[in-house]
Amino acid sequence: MIEKTEDREKSKRPGWLRHVPLLVIVAAAAVGWLTLGDYLSFETLRENREALLAYRDAHYLMLVAGFMVVYIVIVSFSLPGAAVASVTGGFLFGLWAGTAYNVISATVGAIIIFLAARWGLGETLTARLEASEGTVKRIKNGLRENEISVLFLLRLVPVVPFFVANLLPALVGVKFRNFVLTTALGIIPGGLVYTWIGVGLGGVFDRGETPDLSLLWEPFVIGPILGLCVLAALPIAIRAWRGRKGI
Repeated sequence: MIEKTEDREKSKRPGWLRHVPLLVIVAAAAVGWLTLGDYLSFETLRENREALLAYRDAHYLMLVAGFMVVYIVIVSFSLPGAAVASVTGGFLFGLWAGTAYNVISATVGAIIIFLAARWGLGETLTARLEASEGTVKRIKNGLRENEISVLFLLRLVPVVPFFVANLLPALVGVKFRNFVLTTALGIIPGGLVYTWIGVGLGGVFDRGETPDLSLLWEPFVIGPILGLCVLAALPIAIRAWRGRKGI
């Protein structure tokens, strides 16, 4: 009885309301890219590093909370500065604590985008996919069978933008728990690299240099990440091979 009442109330709501969260994120992202590019930068961090380190020493938990809130806002609204935030986590909190704070914040931000898209466009698109036939149905079934592997690949392949890896799963109706699991685990390798860069940031600033984020593409870094991509893709290849062989 309660479920029927909730369904009736939901059906009475204007259809456009479910798109509001995603529209807010898109609008905030547009404004952020136009106005915040000069503030969320390594130069800003360089100018304020002494104040940040002093505040960390005096109010560690407050700075952790503030840092994570800012990081979540950056990710959830797709604002510029995510790389700067990740490096800052290592600079302020060290490799292991910084990686933990970075991964948790990025995961929460990704969940916010996912839910906003799921409640909006994702709800409509998922319903159409469920009713689809032919090629679209085969693609949908293939995705469902390899959902975790595909989601891991989206996180591990360095060329896939983070916001794309957040939006696409919501639009095709993947399971929420699989999205959270693969996000939290899949961003750890990249998160470790950026946090590691941040650990040595003080020395970089002392030399008057700018952090080199191209480290991600060095063979000793990108090699293990690509190895993880192969492992993530292996179940997909095995299922495809078995399907062709009729096993």
